[in-house]
Formats: sequence, C-alpha cells, structure tokens
Amino acid sequence: MNTTLFSRWLPAIEQTSLVRRTALGVAGLAFVGGAVAGPAVAAHAAPEHVASPVSQSVMADKGNDHKSDKNEKDRKSDKRDKREGKDRKPSRDKLVPHGVQGGQSRIALSGEQSDNVKAIVKATKKAGLDERAAVIAVGTSLQESKLENLGHLGDRNDHDSLGLFQQRPSSGWGSPEQITDPEYSTIAFLKGLKQVDGWQDLPLTVAAQKVQVSAYPDAYAQWEDLAADLVANTWNNS
Repeated sequence: MNTTLFSRWLPAIEQTSLVRRTALGVAGLAFVGGAVAGPAVAAHAAPEHVASPVSQSVMADKGNDHKSDKNEKDRKSDKRDKREGKDRKPSRDKLVPHGVQGGQSRIALSGEQSDNVKAIVKATKKAGLDERAAVIAVGTSLQESKLENLGHLGDRNDHDSLGLFQQRPSSGWGSPEQITDPEYSTIAFLKGLKQVDGWQDLPLTVAAQKVQVSAYPDAYAQWEDLAADLVANTWNNS
C-alpha cells in the first residue's frame, strides 16, 4: 500500500473509533479491547431495593392506619374499663364489714327518698369519706326521718328537730335553712362521725348513736342491710 495514502486514512480511522466509543458510553456500555463488556456502573449508583416515592407514601399510610387502629382499640378499651368500673358495685365487705345486727327492716322508697340517698352519697364523697360512712349516714337517716327532708312538724315535732337527720338548731347543728339542706346536714353528721374514735370498726347502731345521742340507741341497727343495698346501687352513680 502507498505509505502516503495510509497516513491520510489513519486520522479518519481514529476519529471513527472515538465516535463509536463515545456513542457506546452514552448508551451505558463499556468498550473494552474493542468489544462491549456490559452495562456500565455509574459512579453514584442508587442503592438496590429503594422504594419509589409512591411506595413510600403507601407504606406510610399503612403505618398511620395501623397506629389509628391501635389508638381506636385503646380508646374502646379505656371506655370499657370505665364502664365496667362504673357498673361494679362496692363489695359487701366495705359496706358491712361486721355484718348486720338483729332483725332488719325495709321500706319501698319514693323518688324523693331515692334522691335523698343520692344526696347523702354525693355529700359523703365530697367530705372525702368512703362507702362505709355513707352506709352509716343512710342508715341513720332511715331511722330518723325515713329519708325524708322533714320540716317542722308542729305538735308532732321532736322539739325543734329538722331535716334528714332530725338535727336541732338549738343544739348547734345549724340554722333551720342549713339543716334542711341535704348536703349541709349530711356533712354536719359526718363531721360528728369523724370525731368518734374508731368509727370505721363500730357497728352502725353504735356509731350512729354516738353522733345522734338518741333515746333509742339500738334502733339504727335494723336499717343496716337496706342502707348497704342503697349505697351499693348509688355509690358509682353519684
């Protein structure tokens, strides 16, 4: 071959080779020893198994749905616990720790009498005392007034006794208006009860008598069973 002619072709061959390598590189192929070696690995290749933005959003939504379901279950569980706690009556051991004494009496209550039971229980809670104190208070009121908020009864009145507990203004229990207020009269009774040493461990009739100083000290005992039932049915609803 003519040396001069070959020299003219050489630059053109090299230029063609360069163009081919450039095209293969753009297409993601490596040119090794004149042959395609396979896909080129980018210097900053993305990690494998990376979720797309759409997949990440779906996964996030599923996670939020799971948290929402769990929160809803927790709320339902809390409501159920509160409902069961509200429906659960105080134990008999708390209401009548030493059992009842003697024969027991019962009466059917009117709406007004039932409201007065609720008022006594509510006042007992306000005073910071427990179910046993409420039983003593309700039992005492059953004996004194049959749970009726009595005003002055004229000739039938026991001196100036008034209200649920037949407390007397002349004995320092309060004014007639105060004594005939169920909350006031209950809290006044409970203040007297708290001054009785060991009242929690006394039979109802003994604890009540130490506060009321009645002419019939054993009369309170007959109402303990009914008082316990009334408090049991009212305690968690007042």
